[in-house]
Amino acid sequence: MPPPPPPLGRSRKRAAQAFDAALDDSELVTARTALAQGRWQAVRSLLVHTGDDWDRRGHRVTVLAQESHTAAWARDWLLAEPESADAATLLGAALVQRALRDRDEPDRAREACRAAAALAPADPTPWLGLLLLERTLGGEDEVVRLFDEIRHRHPDHHHAHHLMVARLAERRADTGPDPLHEVYDFANAAAAQAPADSPLAVLPVVAHAERYRVLAAAGHEPVDPVDSEHWVGRRARQVMKAAFDWWLEWEQEGHPRRLVDLNFLAHAKLCEGRAAESAALLHRIGAHATPAPWSYPDRDPSSAYSAFKAARARALGTT
Repeated sequence: MPPPPPPLGRSRKRAAQAFDAALDDSELVTARTALAQGRWQAVRSLLVHTGDDWDRRGHRVTVLAQESHTAAWARDWLLAEPESADAATLLGAALVQRALRDRDEPDRAREACRAAAALAPADPTPWLGLLLLERTLGGEDEVVRLFDEIRHRHPDHHHAHHLMVARLAERRADTGPDPLHEVYDFANAAAAQAPADSPLAVLPVVAHAERYRVLAAAGHEPVDPVDSEHWVGRRARQVMKAAFDWWLEWEQEGHPRRLVDLNFLAHAKLCEGRAAESAALLHRIGAHATPAPWSYPDRDPSSAYSAFKAARARALGTT
């Protein structure tokens, strides 16, 4: 995951705002708005209500942490309730986001996340914060260790698996296409070991997209994914079919990050040339686009959102 881009111009800011990390979580959107006004009690209630739904908790904390004011309000909350694991977890996640934007020291973020983990030993969310940080800044051994900490607490953690796939895909970037690359084995094994209704069934598609990002950035694939044969080989077709068939059977309407998976799958089906299947997925996505994979390999937010809108218009026949 590359560092965030420099400050956006007006058109790029609009595009970045169009990619709303909250997706379709209306309760999260309400709490985020309240936090912007200094009403951290709304976030307190949200996280209490979320409980130990770890994927949802990770999603909500990570989205809230992206706001520039969150660290300050989380500190106020922690002053009012020094033993609050929720406040400590939110502060750690917010400091991670600041560190990734070069606005704070990474060691402060690490310390805050470890303090949160001590307050809530069963919660994978502070470890998710650390994994987000070290996915960009850390060495390979540390990334694997943090992933294992998360899996120990929640074996099917959705976001953590996506982060690991993105990191693994970057191994041996300069060697060119390799159907036996380890990122494929990792994703296939995770999908096979997960319960039948787990959205990790889509992880092999994510691995395929992440490897395309790396290969295209290294000059081994066209920068327009539609022109790349990466998506139409035998292995790719098998991966896309298995994931689409899983979606038809299970769908997982209640999973907080299901729209992330649907964006990856819709993008893959579009690149594969499967218009009807991509249209069904894009219809279900609606306006809830995600930067990945529409930004791959190196589109800025404005271009990525335009790519999503154009793909949706073509697939749904509205051009």
